[in-house]
Amino acid sequence: MQITPRTLTVAIALASATLAAGQAAASGFQVREQSAKTLANAFSNSAAGAEDASFMAYNPAAIGNIDGSQVAGGVSYIDATFELQDAEASNVLGMPYFSDASGEGGESAVVPSFAAKTQLNERWDLGLAIYSPYGLSTKYDEDWIGRYHAIETELKTIDIQPTLNYRATDRLNLAVGLRAQYADATLSNAIDFGAAAAQMGSPLATPGQNDVIGELTGDDWGYGYTLGALFQATERTRFGVSYRSEVDLTLEGDLDVSGTDPLSDGAIAAGQVSDMGGSADLTTPASLNLGVNHQLTDRLTVMANAEWTEWSSFDELVVEFEDGSNSTTTENWDDTWAFSVGANYALNQQWTLRGGLGIDQTPVPDAQHRTPRVPDSDRRWASLGATYQPTQNLGITAGYLHIFGDDVDMDQDATPTNENASRGNLSGNYEVEADVFALSMDYRF
Repeated sequence: MQITPRTLTVAIALASATLAAGQAAASGFQVREQSAKTLANAFSNSAAGAEDASFMAYNPAAIGNIDGSQVAGGVSYIDATFELQDAEASNVLGMPYFSDASGEGGESAVVPSFAAKTQLNERWDLGLAIYSPYGLSTKYDEDWIGRYHAIETELKTIDIQPTLNYRATDRLNLAVGLRAQYADATLSNAIDFGAAAAQMGSPLATPGQNDVIGELTGDDWGYGYTLGALFQATERTRFGVSYRSEVDLTLEGDLDVSGTDPLSDGAIAAGQVSDMGGSADLTTPASLNLGVNHQLTDRLTVMANAEWTEWSSFDELVVEFEDGSNSTTTENWDDTWAFSVGANYALNQQWTLRGGLGIDQTPVPDAQHRTPRVPDSDRRWASLGATYQPTQNLGITAGYLHIFGDDVDMDQDATPTNENASRGNLSGNYEVEADVFALSMDYRF
């Protein structure tokens, strides 16, 4: 495969294009931590819990279960750990890459949320929720063995959701919310300029030693909606259902390149490798939540939830660059289900204990589609927490959730004509787990 300065510039761009595809996949790493109460119950009360204003992020009809006015706010701390074990890597010609750097790429993240609602009259409630529905933060060492596939991946999203609820009957609430979603992404990976320069005849170039770092940034606003219903079937049993639409985004930004040594710095200065603008269409998926909440005794409440996410809508990503080049990355993700059960136990009027268990499917279909940016796997949740009610109007909740991820294989294969041509082969086994801590407060006026 003959590489010229022009094709090298395009190769850098296309590698970063795939990095955008990984980021789109990262949006599949769904953020559910909008409430410490739901987290402490392993999200089993998402659709039917309706305990405070923050629940409108899961089901907009939740605010119909709360009389008067209320504000709620919280913060979650997510500490994810995943490391590529027994890693092997080589360029497209089969020349191996080596590194003593760690394959650990997990990062911590802080996720805030806010919600407020007021009862307009006997029939109508108005609410506003601000939260993050998708996000990911991963970062590897710049010299790790898989650097040509990923170094840094960061996605932040913010949904602003005004909500209107209609109390159709004493037992039924129907709601609609509009969603304005902002997404901001930063993504980087290394490019093996040494291999490309060696093929161009440079006697100073060494494959795997003269890297260029490409960083792509982009952002956009998109719009969608959410629908919900809450039905109080009996005095003790409540059902909930909600739907969140997909949101279409076009991430527009810039590809910036920098060298790691004099040879690659010189290539950038000579214009062999250059910055450029680019854009990628991204759709965050639709989802459906179904739940039931049952007060078994005066002290014990049990609950269950099922959530379906339409990840199959993310089948490919097309990235276009200002020089006319483009890249198509195939994902072939699957639709997923998450199931959870939980319980609350009221010790007294001030203290409620919470707990839950859950399972969550990964949308990544196989090892060939798993990437260092989203080393996702099937996982299980176990959670616990407590709510303290010092007054009738004020509630304080703390929750903890541990995620047990399955160990999974990754097998990225490179050929001269496929999407990994400039990144090479990378394989190994990922170990995945995470801890999440959440704290929230709600106050009713």
